[in-house]
Amino acid sequence: MTLFLLSGTALLAIAAVVASGGSRDSQTAPDGGTGQPATAALAQGRIDELEQLLAQAHTTQSQQILIGSAIALGVMAVISVGLGWFVAGRVLRPLRVMTAATRRITADSLHERLAIGGPGDEVKDLADTIDDLLGRLEDSFDAQRLFVANASHELRTPLTTMRASLDVALAKPGPVPETTATLAARMRAELDQVDRLLESFLVLARTHHGEFTDWARLALGQLALTALTGRAKDIAAKGLTVRENRIDSAWVWGSQTLLRRVADNVVDNAITHNNPGGWITVAVRAEGDGAGAVSLVVESSGPVLDQRRVADLAQPFRRLGDDRTGTGQGSGLGLSIVAAITQAHHGTLDLRARPDGGLCVTITLPRTDGRATAEAPGTETGVAR
Repeated sequence: MTLFLLSGTALLAIAAVVASGGSRDSQTAPDGGTGQPATAALAQGRIDELEQLLAQAHTTQSQQILIGSAIALGVMAVISVGLGWFVAGRVLRPLRVMTAATRRITADSLHERLAIGGPGDEVKDLADTIDDLLGRLEDSFDAQRLFVANASHELRTPLTTMRASLDVALAKPGPVPETTATLAARMRAELDQVDRLLESFLVLARTHHGEFTDWARLALGQLALTALTGRAKDIAAKGLTVRENRIDSAWVWGSQTLLRRVADNVVDNAITHNNPGGWITVAVRAEGDGAGAVSLVVESSGPVLDQRRVADLAQPFRRLGDDRTGTGQGSGLGLSIVAAITQAHHGTLDLRARPDGGLCVTITLPRTDGRATAEAPGTETGVAR
């Protein structure tokens, strides 16, 4: 567009210079001199008059040509803008499609491809290159997840063997030395910790692979209450106060095992990283009518956390605060498992540090109408088990 305007303006300037030079040349007339006869003087005057008229006509015509050229240049500039926008849109449309598709593809949807059609030009080559890259990334992620799942599964056998060996050693006749009993108890605690870690790895691998075989309509509020009931001893041991602000009868579609794990993990996190004598608030809120969303909100007291780093808690092995490092409590995978399961169920996880200390965890899942399931006898009881 800029080059078109510059070239058109230069062409218009050249035409103006040529037209002005021609008009000046046409105004030049030879001097008739003095002493000519009266008839010759009259003829010369008539010639001068005609030349002046011709010069004026030439000037007027040149001005009209310049004005017409300027108008044509303006019209063509407007038309060129429209044509340039249209042509650029047609040329850049595949790039916009590629950009949108690339932004949509995440680590959990690497199976998607750009699949750009058309002639074998540079854009098609770029799209094919990106598809090949996505294919290699998908293979790499699958191999990593498969390795984690297989390693976690295979390591359970030696853990079981080690635990059985401890039991056999302690069950031998005769008194067991105190140091041996202390060491055995410590080793058993460490084995239990490793066992929980491997279980977390298996859950993460299962979530990433999308292996859900127990889909059902579930009452999210009932899952939260079940998690609190199952940890009543831990809550009492720490002197925590539990407040149930609002528990709506809201239903979601999901895996019974994994969503129960979500409720257990957020409640465990609220208990483990709480202050002695603190509090926990649990609320389940439903939005919309059948097609809205359900939010599980677990808020707890605790140390003051940095909001800029709270989002890191959704990453594996991330801990914040003094009580989240070096305590031996938890493996740092609880909230990362919650994040993975929530994402697999097309939900969102929001972590907020409370100004006066503690953490607010909000899990939002798509809502489904559970009236048909609620009418079935024993459905809710089955979920709570």
